[in-house]
Amino acid sequence: MNPAPRLNSFGLRPCFEHIVQLSRDEARARLVQTFAKQNPGFEVHEFPEFIGLHIAEAQRRFWSPRLFLVLDSTDSGTTRIQGTYGPEAEIWSGFVYGYMILGLIGIFSGVLGASQFFIHETPWGLWVLGSMLIAGGLLYLGSQVGQRLGAGQTVQLHETYESAVGRPVSEL
Repeated sequence: MNPAPRLNSFGLRPCFEHIVQLSRDEARARLVQTFAKQNPGFEVHEFPEFIGLHIAEAQRRFWSPRLFLVLDSTDSGTTRIQGTYGPEAEIWSGFVYGYMILGLIGIFSGVLGASQFFIHETPWGLWVLGSMLIAGGLLYLGSQVGQRLGAGQTVQLHETYESAVGRPVSEL
């Protein structure tokens, strides 16, 4: 079996970088053609600078991953492909905004709590800060649970990419 993405990592979005001996246009055409032929369980979304490989809507769940491939031409005529596994854009945005809101409330409550402490008032702002830290930990735990639930589909995406380029990708 080919190496799979590092699914047991503590990272939020596993990624890889890969060089193929094709021009950017050739690599793009080969990937899109192979993805389209390979499996009806995937949807291919093409954009000028990248390709999105998604699980088909009928099989897609809340935790289903997608693979975004950014194709960059190199000076030597090859193509560098950067792949990132992650949730759909709506889910990813929810996590990003969640972290931003928790972070902002945490910073303001931390400043408030420290000010209250230094003027010998009850530092209830520090309780809010602690709550935000716990909520951030729960948000992170939720992302890890989602990664585990989508692990099988992540492996499917990875194997589909490897078959499209014709060799294993192990530098994850």
